[in-house]
Amino acid sequence: MEFLSSLLPAHVAEHAPALVVVAPLLMAAVAAIMPNGRLGWGVALLTTAVSAVLAVAIVVEVQTGGVISYAMGGWQPPAGIEFRIDNLNAVLLLLIAALGLLSTIYALPSVADEIAENRQALFYSAFLVCFAGLLGVAITGDAFNMFVFLEISSISTYVLVGMGAGNDRRALTAAYNYLILGTIGATFFVIGVGFLYMATGTLNMADMAERLPDMSDNRVVQAAFAFIIVGLGLKAAMFPLHLWLPNAYAYAPNFVTSFLATTATKVAFYTLVRFLFDVFWPDAPFVQVSFLWVFAVLGIIGMIVASVQAVFQDDARRLLAFSSVAQVGYMMLGLGIGTAAGVSAGMLHLVNHALMKGALFMALGAFAIRFGVRRISDLNGFARSMPFTSVAFTIAGLSLVGVPMTIGFWSKWYLGVAAFENGWWWAVAALILSSLIALAYVARMLAAIWVAEPHHDRSGGIASARAPWLMLVPMWILAFANIWFFFQPDFLVSLTNAAAEAALNGASQ
Repeated sequence: MEFLSSLLPAHVAEHAPALVVVAPLLMAAVAAIMPNGRLGWGVALLTTAVSAVLAVAIVVEVQTGGVISYAMGGWQPPAGIEFRIDNLNAVLLLLIAALGLLSTIYALPSVADEIAENRQALFYSAFLVCFAGLLGVAITGDAFNMFVFLEISSISTYVLVGMGAGNDRRALTAAYNYLILGTIGATFFVIGVGFLYMATGTLNMADMAERLPDMSDNRVVQAAFAFIIVGLGLKAAMFPLHLWLPNAYAYAPNFVTSFLATTATKVAFYTLVRFLFDVFWPDAPFVQVSFLWVFAVLGIIGMIVASVQAVFQDDARRLLAFSSVAQVGYMMLGLGIGTAAGVSAGMLHLVNHALMKGALFMALGAFAIRFGVRRISDLNGFARSMPFTSVAFTIAGLSLVGVPMTIGFWSKWYLGVAAFENGWWWAVAALILSSLIALAYVARMLAAIWVAEPHHDRSGGIASARAPWLMLVPMWILAFANIWFFFQPDFLVSLTNAAAEAALNGASQ
């Protein structure tokens, strides 16, 4: 790891793959004992910044030096637990770390507004646990370890969602439903992992990949595949396994919604890609069948049905939550195409959706901290009282539709090209239809912001209504990224092309 050694102290570079996960876990305990929320936020900010630096160094090392394999505790794989970073999970590692840092910057005024002072330090502690779990899923090379990290992130997420009860008691119901469905998904996943262990005698995913091609007719392997797909499909909010998501996003604290919308379902989607292409083998008959009849078909149904549901929502966050289900459908379509172009387009949309949805939810949080908005009608006239936030929201909304000059255009373009290359003209038609429906619900919100008359009871001028700068800075970084990467898409496209190549080649390069 020559690059890591040149950028970081030698002892830090040597253990960077472990430190990027272990540091948030350890600092979560420190945050929990802080006497007030501001100090807890400081601990979280320092930790996410360190993890972001480590993640960038690790990703550059993968780009320049190839796959990184880190043996936990010195126990070499497959006997020991391996942290393995290649071009496939490098994209996700970088995304989680960067958005974790931006979300933490955004958090201070938002959390102070929504969470009681005596609970804020514990809130940041739970966030760091969730952050560590998501990073762990991205970096581990062990199937059971992946289940453990999924549950670490999920259990802390249930707590974070439930802490929105201070503003809306429905957050408790949303957290409970999320817990039940998340536990069902985790149970399916771990049963599938158990079946794979029964068939292969190993939990190391690279070792599994070497043994499974000789077991194409093994019913245990096929059962494992089915359990894993259902479990991860539920975690990823794949239609129709998405029922936990709308309420969880709608009633959680604004900071939690913006962080989860940019990371949680993305991690589950990556895990699906990892198992389909790296653990199982895409030429197996039961995997080939799943591409068309599970991922492509359900992805397209989700794109259209969830978009239609979004059109009829009055709650702005529920609208964007249903939109997220539809956007997961785009990713599933890319996965269902099953080619390098399709997987690359799906991964590109994963990144693009994180950037656009992060900006949208951050903007809603900024509106809420000033005027307590929830319904779309509450957005009336916000362009006059909060113009900077309104412009950022508009940019991200247009990107969600896929309007040219925003990054949303590129991922839909590449998805359409991949579908055409596969002869799936009907998938291209579904892409266009879903985008038109997205235009309808985004137009509702933009019309309220820019055209409708403001409510008479809204007081104060532009200066008094401006959101805190700690909220504006990360929101505008994401909004600007939605435009920048339209004109400079090569960086993201090269990352996702490399991810697709790693997936289809078994991550061996």
